[in-house]
Amino acid sequence: MGKSVSRARTETAANLMVAHVPIFRASLSAVDARALLRTTNFDAVEAILIINDEGRFAGAARLKDVLTAPDEAPVASLTLTDWPWVELDIDQEHAAALAHQHGVTAIPVVAADGRPLGLIPALALLETLAQEHHEDVHRLAGILKQRAGARHALDDRPLSRAGQRLPWLLVGLALSTGATAMMVGFEHVLKANIIISFFIPALVYLADAVGTQTEAVVVRALSLRMRPLGPLLVAEVATGALIGLPLALLAFLGIWLFFQDFRLAIGVAVALFAASTIASVLGLLLPWLLARLGTDPAFGSGPVATVIQDVLTIAIYFAVMTLVISI
Repeated sequence: MGKSVSRARTETAANLMVAHVPIFRASLSAVDARALLRTTNFDAVEAILIINDEGRFAGAARLKDVLTAPDEAPVASLTLTDWPWVELDIDQEHAAALAHQHGVTAIPVVAADGRPLGLIPALALLETLAQEHHEDVHRLAGILKQRAGARHALDDRPLSRAGQRLPWLLVGLALSTGATAMMVGFEHVLKANIIISFFIPALVYLADAVGTQTEAVVVRALSLRMRPLGPLLVAEVATGALIGLPLALLAFLGIWLFFQDFRLAIGVAVALFAASTIASVLGLLLPWLLARLGTDPAFGSGPVATVIQDVLTIAIYFAVMTLVISI
């Protein structure tokens, strides 16, 4: 008999199998087998399943062999006893790989007691190979997580897509009120020196950009495998600081030369350095936590991380500028 691998998976051979297929006894003659094939509307005929006297799977015969065999030849003489087969709960990818490995166009599905249940036809195997190939490419690119639901994220209907994304955006909308409240709370600082408001959009943008970069890298990495948080966090703090330092230095030089204001330049530079570092950490933490909770980080990390980064960036900036102005 062929190989059998039994695995509990969501996408299994049972989903691909068709049950109305030719299942003939080994003693049946080729002429009688051809008559049954002509008079019965089978769902798939890529392989003829052969059973022994006890009704158990004994192998399979190729359609072309049955059609060209002498009338008196029993189908037992046409049977390939090493034809690969699978059980109902095998993963569909393994079934397709088994067909490719043995060079057959269909895979019989056999019950635990040896009774043939049906056949996975060629078209189903081809569609499975194409689907698994797309999934592997997407996973390698990091745009899909290792979940069956995420596999179809780009193929869902617009209503389903909106249902997956909108809740996270509503969370972002609620949290964005914090940014407004933050601006109101520092109104006195703005009144004291209106020029500091000029740099808020640039600071918020750069922090968001750093965080978005980190999220993209983390989501791609998590799509391959989950990793311990500690080492990742240490590395990301260092990465954020290394990114923030040159940005801060460039901002300091530009503002000092253009505005001739050392305190303003140092305040923006310090705020930008801190915001970049924190944004990098948030870009790691939120996707990691969502993945840990079993939620696709591609949906939730962006909206939530962005608004938290905005609020923290504004808070850091005004706190630094308040300190600088008071000196």
